[in-house]
Amino acid sequence: MGKFSNSADDRDRFDLHGPKDMMDLDAIDWAKEEHRRRIAACLVKGVYVHENDRDKHRAVKLAPAWWESFGFRLEDEIRDTKYSSTIYGAIFKHTASQPCAPRYVVAFRGTRRNIRDYYYDLKIVMNKLEKRTRCMQACATIEGLMSEEGQDGCIWLAGHSLGAAVAQVVGRGMMEREKPLNLPDFLFNPPYVAFITSIKLLNLLKADPVAKRHFYFASSLLKAAAGLVLVSHRERRESSFKRFSAWVPNLYVHEDDWICRGFIGYFEAREEFKESLTRVGIWFKDHFGGRDKFKKIFARVGIWSMALSHCDVLSWALLGKDKEQPHLLPSVTLWKSRFQPKHAHDLRHWWKPDSELNLGAGTSYSCPVHEA
Repeated sequence: MGKFSNSADDRDRFDLHGPKDMMDLDAIDWAKEEHRRRIAACLVKGVYVHENDRDKHRAVKLAPAWWESFGFRLEDEIRDTKYSSTIYGAIFKHTASQPCAPRYVVAFRGTRRNIRDYYYDLKIVMNKLEKRTRCMQACATIEGLMSEEGQDGCIWLAGHSLGAAVAQVVGRGMMEREKPLNLPDFLFNPPYVAFITSIKLLNLLKADPVAKRHFYFASSLLKAAAGLVLVSHRERRESSFKRFSAWVPNLYVHEDDWICRGFIGYFEAREEFKESLTRVGIWFKDHFGGRDKFKKIFARVGIWSMALSHCDVLSWALLGKDKEQPHLLPSVTLWKSRFQPKHAHDLRHWWKPDSELNLGAGTSYSCPVHEA
């Protein structure tokens, strides 16, 4: 392979850091979540390394090993052509014929040290990523693949950090088509954009579990009450949740990563509120009867609390602005890790085997839209 001069080059080498135990193509089980996760993470890493190859003018390219090892070829690059030639995404085509394997994987890297990536990070914080060039270009890329392959073309999305945010926007966008397209989505360390969340506040206060449950209930009840007042805004959010409910992206988050762990707090708070509403519903049934009636009422209240955020409510009430909140997802499968907390935001965790990450089964969260 030739010699490389520094540790940065070494970190890009598949032969040193890649999952070499996955290189037997016949042993890959595409129906197995662990294999899908590990390969998706490697393809995202391939985008990082491909951009490093370009940026550093490497004579010996390190990137191809990250996709060719799993039977993929680079079909096309996705470049930020409006302002620079940087490569932020890639289309990989699977060349082997294997059951449950994708035909294409469209992968997006995260932030590198350049002003353009920092600009997009800022847009995530401002909740203005959706209309930016990269997201629109990425959506157009998927539309182009669909026009070539037809509605049955199997396309996966994958991304890390900033790239996960882009993949999330694209996945939502595909569900908004006239004929919704439900794409499998592998989101590694996706940014949670709400800065002041109940989970962060409670962690700072070192609140005990009982106090957390009461706080979650009060917070969710406040959002539900706001939904009762802001009727038109609430109805748009409910409609949005119903539209996206069938899309179930995979979220891979680290419990010590401040960028993405807000998702853990959000979904745990949702479950706490649902359980509290169930207990209240049982009490109403025991005292007043009419179980089905109260069940529907409390299910509706639960959806209001899931579909609204405090910042969302304040923005609408004070400024009259109605923007989608990309971190509010109706349905997900959430995978949590505590592997190597000093490097919590690193992509490299996610191509490790389950035995090292101690992931266990992912937790499924859903919104009961059928009861609304």
